[in-house]
Amino acid sequence: MSGDLSELYQQVILDHNKRPRNRGKLPTANRVAHGDNPTCGDQCSVYLRLDPGIPGGAERIGGITFDGSGCAISQASASLMTTLVKGKTAAEVEAMFKDFHHIVTTGQAPEEISDLAAFAGVHTFPARIKCATLGWHAALNALKGDPIPTTTESHTD
Repeated sequence: MSGDLSELYQQVILDHNKRPRNRGKLPTANRVAHGDNPTCGDQCSVYLRLDPGIPGGAERIGGITFDGSGCAISQASASLMTTLVKGKTAAEVEAMFKDFHHIVTTGQAPEEISDLAAFAGVHTFPARIKCATLGWHAALNALKGDPIPTTTESHTD
């Protein structure tokens, strides 16, 4: 990755950490899930509102927010995730998570420039992969309606 691109990606992470998007509790949420990373103390709650799809279509995320505390990677990742998944179906979010997981575990980003690629450098710090994926796991649990808190210890990131 070129130095300019690496610097741009670092700025994306720093910006989402300093000015998180969609932070707070969503008053209209009809799904909530909590995630915990006991290794480093990160915590993330995801609040989302599923709206009905068109007749015969899948429900879509009509609103999503997050709240919690943790390192810059976990907070920036949760912030970015909320901006990307709004309006998506559960299947679309699962596909996005697979792409994101591939990026953070291999460092291989897609050819097209994407804000998700900002997290490609995480693969060089394996302990940080769980930080980066925490908010995503909480969002996936919320989409499934799973009330049991997720923990990074239960995932093989």
